[in-house]
Amino acid sequence: MNIAAVERDTGLSKDTLRVWERRYGFPAPQRDATGQRIYTADDVEKLRVAKRLLDHGYRPGKILGFTAERMLQMADAAVLRPAARAEAPREGAAVDALLALIKTHRVEELRRQLGQSLLRLGLGGFISEVVAPLNARVGDAWSRGRLEIFEEHLYTECIQGILRNAITGIPRPGLDPPRVLLTTFPRETHALGLLMAEAFFALEGCGCISLGVQTPVPDIVRAAALKKADIVALSFSEAVNANQAGDGIAELRAQLPEAMELWVGGNCPVPDRRLQSGVERLRLLTDVGPALVRWRKRHPRG
Repeated sequence: MNIAAVERDTGLSKDTLRVWERRYGFPAPQRDATGQRIYTADDVEKLRVAKRLLDHGYRPGKILGFTAERMLQMADAAVLRPAARAEAPREGAAVDALLALIKTHRVEELRRQLGQSLLRLGLGGFISEVVAPLNARVGDAWSRGRLEIFEEHLYTECIQGILRNAITGIPRPGLDPPRVLLTTFPRETHALGLLMAEAFFALEGCGCISLGVQTPVPDIVRAAALKKADIVALSFSEAVNANQAGDGIAELRAQLPEAMELWVGGNCPVPDRRLQSGVERLRLLTDVGPALVRWRKRHPRG
């Protein structure tokens, strides 16, 4: 892979890759005929695991000298987060069963079981109790090389189809609901988190306008003005660069009207101290409802 493809597939910026190469001797890319860096499949797999370990608080200087096998062992241990440890055994077994269907490419059976869970739990419960933990398990398996990229794509397409159909079935909002514009910044390609957020906003009676992923800041500003949005909601995955995300949030906040609120959610890596006034952070999808209650108190209609 070239460096742009490695950046896309690992979530590690080109600058980070170059710094690691210079400072730690890994990765050590070859060069093609034009002098561009070329990375092997083994390099990319090790970088994926390194990114996961960084997300769990490890420093690059402490891990990059280890073998890929040792890093995988560390990643396995790091996956046991408090949320995962608190997961009920029955729920964990159900998620494992769904993951097994993904690995064996039994897409129709996966779709059937997910559909049954949706009917049983309702859309909000389905996302919180099934999709969210399954997303985490899929991400962990992919980062440790235990799930192929195409298998992750099969899963994502299946979930997106189910959620889009469910959102379509939500009753239309009232005459004057809060209007929420949803999108992600450039380089943020994870659409599933955005769709999950849209579902929660729609369940709360919001009028949702989704721009999809990778929208530049000037286009977000123009779309928000044209659509008369009350709230701009950004979704982040843990793969996004924290500095780029923080700079983008500050730039967007400065260009939006003061009365138009900016909410950020997902695994946004930006520390709270870097989020200036006028930006609300939603740590969980279930925070959407309480946040909208507060918004309606601040902006009474009629």
